[in-house]
Amino acid sequence: MSLNHGVADGATFWHFFSTWSEISRSGSSDAGGELSTPPPVLERWFLETSSVPITLPFGKLEDIVRRPEYPPVQECFFNFSAESVRKLKARANAEMAGTATATSTISSLQSLLAHTWRAVCRARELAPERETTYILLVGCRGRMKGIPRDYVGNTVAFAVARCTAGEVVEKGLGWAAWLMNRAVASFDEATVRDDLASWPQDPRFLYVKPPGEAAATIITGSSPRFDVYGNDFGWGRPVAVRSGAGNKTDGKVTVYAGRGGAGSMALEVCLEPEVLARLVADEEFMEAVSAAATA
Repeated sequence: MSLNHGVADGATFWHFFSTWSEISRSGSSDAGGELSTPPPVLERWFLETSSVPITLPFGKLEDIVRRPEYPPVQECFFNFSAESVRKLKARANAEMAGTATATSTISSLQSLLAHTWRAVCRARELAPERETTYILLVGCRGRMKGIPRDYVGNTVAFAVARCTAGEVVEKGLGWAAWLMNRAVASFDEATVRDDLASWPQDPRFLYVKPPGEAAATIITGSSPRFDVYGNDFGWGRPVAVRSGAGNKTDGKVTVYAGRGGAGSMALEVCLEPEVLARLVADEEFMEAVSAAATA
């Protein structure tokens, strides 16, 4: 299954899969019993001040579609055991304990992504003074009033961490994870609402960065909270999970729960082939990896 990210986000995507697989297991959509998966909320959500319908300033799709040529990338699926993730989290928090920037507990995901960020900067051989950016997609369900938990749509916002490549490599895992922690903590409902309120007056669209501009950027989507391995269609538990071809550009990292559960995670990493080769050869990075498979 595929969908346009402008229509729905990962939470909606996996909610659909959970519902679909439960119906499949039951053998019939009218089996008589209610589904355990909550029904989707299909009603469109708008700000109270939004005037609907919203008029878009273009007449045909070609007016907004961009199709730049992107260089080929290679992908690799890295698995991290629950124990490995726990060690990264403990190390990140230990490095920041007692410092002037000590904050609330750095999460397992922030620790794992910081570990990846540092390794990718090394693999890309970025100059120490080069700015590097890590973009995290943050779900607004539960963070903004009025959006139902099971809302069908796209409710993601961006959390952005920036520093130089030298800083992210030299200041350690804890510092890079702390930077991500602060980026997520800076999520502000008022700012998101202001952006949504101004959008109808100036409709604008997000595009994948063209080649060259993305050379120091990483963007992570999906979530280890999505129950991807719980989608049994009646044929048994999934053996593996992989994403499709969409948005597989340089620097895209997709995160999944690990098949082993219990806090294990997996990352699907897309990079230029020579950069990925250096990443796989990075001993510090691979020390935390329990298994890896290239596509």
